Amino acid sequence: MYYITIEKDFDAAHFLREYRGKCENMHGHRYVIKVTVKSDKLDKTGLAYDFTTLKQELGEILDRFDHTCLNDSPPFDKINPSAENIATTIYKKLKPKLKDQPVTIDNIEVFESPTSRVMYKPE
Repeated sequence: MYYITIEKDFDAAHFLREYRGKCENMHGHRYVIKVTVKSDKLDKTGLAYDFTTLKQELGEILDRFDHTCLNDSPPFDKINPSAENIATTIYKKLKPKLKDQPVTIDNIEVFESPTSRVMYKPE
């Protein structure tokens, strides 16, 4: 099995509704997103999947969140923009882009800081 991981970041503000702590106040993060896809085969070039293509596909998803208040952007206008919900949202938007590709998503990591992250691993 081959695992391909790419990383992109974006800056955004958010607040957590009903948190009852300091994160209920608006604050910002430089989110770092890592996406890992997997494949059991290589193409004729010797690639499981092109890093550049995967970065572009993730970038199309993240661009709409960069330099925004996440709470103003769907689906976070209805659900909390927690790292867990951000990871799930990225998965739901990336999965259809990879539908006809020779890879599947292994996991998505969302870092709110260098020491705080969530990993979403679909079943």
